[in-house]
Formats: sequence, C-alpha cells, structure tokens
Amino acid sequence: MLLATFDRENQISQMKPIKINGHGHVLPEPNEIPQFMKDKKLFWIDDDKKFMRQDEWARPITDPSFFFKEKIEWMEKYNIDHGVMLNLSQIYCNGWSRQNAYDAIRWQNDFNASVQQRRPDKFTCGFVVQPLYLEDALKEIERCVNELKMTLLCLPTHFLNKDNEWISVIDDSTLPIFELANHYGLAIEIHPYDGEKMVKLKDEYWRFHLVWMMAQTADALHLFALKDIVNKFPNIRTCFAHGCMLGQANYGRRLQGYDGRPDLFQGTNDPRCSLGHKNLFFDTLVHDAYTLQLLKIRVGSDQIIAGLDDPYPLGEMEGVRNSYPGRVIDFAVEANILTQQESNEIWYDNVLRWLGKEKKDLIIR
Repeated sequence: MLLATFDRENQISQMKPIKINGHGHVLPEPNEIPQFMKDKKLFWIDDDKKFMRQDEWARPITDPSFFFKEKIEWMEKYNIDHGVMLNLSQIYCNGWSRQNAYDAIRWQNDFNASVQQRRPDKFTCGFVVQPLYLEDALKEIERCVNELKMTLLCLPTHFLNKDNEWISVIDDSTLPIFELANHYGLAIEIHPYDGEKMVKLKDEYWRFHLVWMMAQTADALHLFALKDIVNKFPNIRTCFAHGCMLGQANYGRRLQGYDGRPDLFQGTNDPRCSLGHKNLFFDTLVHDAYTLQLLKIRVGSDQIIAGLDDPYPLGEMEGVRNSYPGRVIDFAVEANILTQQESNEIWYDNVLRWLGKEKKDLIIR
C-alpha cells in the first residue's frame, strides 16, 4: 500500500479538503545511518541533530520536522494528510565511486522504504538511482519496485558521466532508465543539486540554491521537451521541482531559438508539443502567487501539484517571515489567480494523477 488510508467519510462530513504535499523531505535519525557513511565522509548527522554533514560540507538542521516523529506532528499541526518524501539530494552520489554509490543508494532507498512501511497512511516515498552506473541503476529500479513496493523514481537534473563531464539526466545514455520506468508506469521527480560543482562562480549569497538550481531545472526541461520524453514514454508521469519556474519564464525564448536556428535542432521535437501535456507536472514551490499565475497560464492548473519542500528554509515553513505551509496557494486563491476548486485539486487530485493513483485506490479506515 503506497498511498494514504484516509477516513473519507469523516473528512467529507467536516468539509475538510484532503491535502497531499507532493514535495517533502525526511532525515534518518543519526543512529539509522550506517557507520561506513561517516567513516567515508559520505553523509552523517551529528548526535545532537544540529547539523547534517558530508565531507567538509555542513548544513544546519533548521527544524525538528526533518525527523520522522516530528514530521508527523508537523503535518497534523498544518492539516497535511499525506506527504510525498523525496530522496536526500546529498545522496545523488555524483562523482562517487561505483561501490560508494551502490552502498549509499541502497541505504537511502531502504530508509525511505521504511518510512513508507511504518506509516503508509502518512507517507509515499521516492527512491533514487545514479545514472552513471546504468547496470546498477536498472537493477535498483527493479529492486525498489518489486521488493520495496516503491513507485516514485527520483532523478537529479544532471550527473557526472564517465568522462567527468556534467550532462543532463535527459540523455541518450539514460534512455534505458526511462524505458524501465515506463514499463512499470512509475512517477518521476526531477530535482536539481550540485550547481556549485557545475558553475565556476564563487559560492556566496546562496546563489546556487536561489538562481542556479532554477537554471538546472530549466535546462532539464529544455531537453525533456526536445527529446519528446513525455510522448516516447507514455506510462510515466514526470514532475519538475520548484515549479521549474525559469523554464516557464524562458519558454518563449526556447521557441524562438528552435524556430530561428533549425540547424541546431535537427532530429529534435518541437517544444510546443509537450506544453501542458497530461503527464508533465510542476509543483507549487515558486514562492509567490504571480509566478504561480504564470505557471497556471503556461501549463494549466491541472498540471500543478502542491509542493512545500519542507522542512528546508527555502520551503514553505513557518518562522521564515510570513511563510507557512500552503501560503502561495492560499494567496493565489485570495488574489483570484486560483479558484478554491483548483486549489483543492492541486492539493489532492493532481497529486494523485502524478503518482498514478485514483481516489478509489485509497483504502478507507
């Protein structure tokens, strides 16, 4: 059982819309991380749970809801019925040896599966693979689907290939991953990370999270459309993180480039063909209602899913000035950008369609 087991009759009687957060994260407890991860400086969490670490990198753990028990309490406080938990971006394993990637990815996926298994009424969890090690990636997809009963594949926007070059996850070399995902009818999440390793700029003012992550996601969407992934593989449903907001803003520029320099786009697909496609989704983590309005104009409200990116401080978290979970959606309703019905669908129906579930699939308790 992969999705919520809600008391539908009780919720309907209270006129309370069901809310599924389509973009969240959960950390393991420090003692749930294998010792080899710390010994090799791959990833670990301090015993006092104040920092997560990787080699010389450290990031503060800014909210208790990074962890399982506190996550459920946080969800209940904000009336979030179910959460889709993605993988940890630190475990994309770019630049890692094959053995380290193999071991870390299996641990990450086993942990996410355990979260889903402990509370299937609260969590649907994704699994990750490293595209460089294709044979291992395909075997891990088989394992996660058939043994761990997971149906959401998380992919990075870019990865390091065998020549140590950064390339898009939308590449001819990765097509077997999409073929196998299509075979199993998986949902896919495409999420950016490692921008500071790709772009030779000084790492200051959080520029790689605030600016370059958006560029990474737009670049992945650019190739996703040109290679016609959404039509070549009709059984997968793909969501781009953070609304792929730059991808929405530069849509016209991409069209003009495609039309103006056809010599550079031989053998590719017209980007117009994927716009608003029923199997292409974007989450609401765009930070302001007017960017959400552009997203709605571009792709239609049916292709938008609620995504909070909790509990990171760039997510919709209380304590960050006027932020709170669902703020952008709420303000869009107040500003008449979304109707209340569209808001309800973004929180529930659209997330179900992305995950490949129907309302009748929910087991009622």
